[in-house]
Amino acid sequence: MKVETLKVPGATLHYEIRGSGPVLLLICGGVYDAEGFAGLAEALAGDRTVVTYDRRGNSRSRLDGPPAVQSVEEHGDDAYRLLAAAGVVEDEPAEVFGNSSGAEIALDLAARHPELVRTVVAHEPPAFELLADGGHFRELIKRVEETFHRDGWEAAMGVFAAGVQMAGEEPAPDGGPAAVDLPSPDAMARMQANLPFFVGYEVPPFGGWVPDLDTLRAGAVRIVPAVGAASAGEAPHRVGVELGARLGVPVAEFPGGHGGHGNVAAFAPRLREVLAR
Repeated sequence: MKVETLKVPGATLHYEIRGSGPVLLLICGGVYDAEGFAGLAEALAGDRTVVTYDRRGNSRSRLDGPPAVQSVEEHGDDAYRLLAAAGVVEDEPAEVFGNSSGAEIALDLAARHPELVRTVVAHEPPAFELLADGGHFRELIKRVEETFHRDGWEAAMGVFAAGVQMAGEEPAPDGGPAAVDLPSPDAMARMQANLPFFVGYEVPPFGGWVPDLDTLRAGAVRIVPAVGAASAGEAPHRVGVELGARLGVPVAEFPGGHGGHGNVAAFAPRLREVLAR
């Protein structure tokens, strides 16, 4: 594995490269960083160059200034610059997998920088405005934002968690814990430290973001909306289904729930299969 940094406007990105061959960019969501995808990257690096990174403001990708409200488009530009830094060219565009808010970034990348992208797998993007009950989530995001500024990040996380009502990963068939590959203690500590930035500066803008469906529908990039088998009924799952309906494309089901990528043994073969199609 090679560890690199990339200077981008307003930040310096930490990124990691494994393997060789066509490029696959993995874009994490929420508080995750590159190590959250390390197991998946290792599993897929046998025949690909797999790029993972800490998104700006998270973990080792430091902002140049104080925390500020994020935009999906700014993160999409970061992903574009990372692809270029990894050697992706128009004649050999990359595959991209994004989970959660990382899926929103991947969709923005496909809409605004399609020349470097062949396929995007968008796993449960939290683009709540696509839902029939989008107004409920609009009000939730507003309460989260107000609570963050009034009462702090922990209270805001409580409001957010109660409002989205996501169950987490399903248990193993024997009743034990799900077979999730946990990040190292250092990575867990970094992700915990990312929580204030996530709820204060990412949740409000990302929760209200709407993908450019017309551009995606008309473009040459293959878009694969994806959902977890264990997250049916949860808002990001419903967004994935609605995205498929709006784009007129099939929705791919993956093992696990919203964070199913943590079960590498089940998730990696399915991602490889979806990308191969």
